[in-house]
Amino acid sequence: MSAPLVVSDLGKIYEAGDKKIHALSGINLEVNAGEFVSVIGQNGSGKSTLLKIVAGVIAPTSGNVALDGTASYMPQDHALLPWRTVEENLLLPSDIRNIPRESMRKKVGDLLAEFSMSEYAGLYPASLSGGMRQKIALLRTALQDHPLLLLDEPFAPIDAITRLEMQSWLLSLVGKMHSSVLLITHDIREAIFLSDTIYVLGRAGTIKEKIAVPLPRPRTHEHLQTPEALALEKKLFTLLV
Repeated sequence: MSAPLVVSDLGKIYEAGDKKIHALSGINLEVNAGEFVSVIGQNGSGKSTLLKIVAGVIAPTSGNVALDGTASYMPQDHALLPWRTVEENLLLPSDIRNIPRESMRKKVGDLLAEFSMSEYAGLYPASLSGGMRQKIALLRTALQDHPLLLLDEPFAPIDAITRLEMQSWLLSLVGKMHSSVLLITHDIREAIFLSDTIYVLGRAGTIKEKIAVPLPRPRTHEHLQTPEALALEKKLFTLLV
């Protein structure tokens, strides 16, 4: 199978009056089948712009994005519809594509049961915790059955303890759905824990370095205390300052 995503010499320029702002320049990036790739960088480095271009939300100024198939995009806001129950939110992608609901209800039910979440099916988003809302949004993204998931800081609004649990949960979801992932994050340890490969963006919207994560799978948070992980954390911190 070819790589689900290949980004070639990508550039993005925003115009503000007479000024031109180079958000991205010369970006080359690849996500292979079954690979978990993270992009990290400081605020203003172009991380979200990159993901929006790959998702087709905005157009690049130059370069090319080659997708083998289609991708599912989850923005920073979970975007759950407050007037729909959890089950109805999970059925939303199939509703949009005019797929008969009955053919999807079992799939939704099975996935909720797989992750011990069946009790939430009839609840509305307002009654859920922040972590649970993010889980539902991630399930909805994965249920679209696209080979690539595009995730823009999905754990940013979650407290630190819940975030750790959510990171492990995401790996189990990705493993079950056999998905490739492109994740945007500003969290160094999160990137190390989740990823096979990390791209570091500099302030100028260029890739400073591509790094393979030397940790085994399956992975636990204890792996973050190994000498290899600690050395990588130090290196990434140095690249970002």
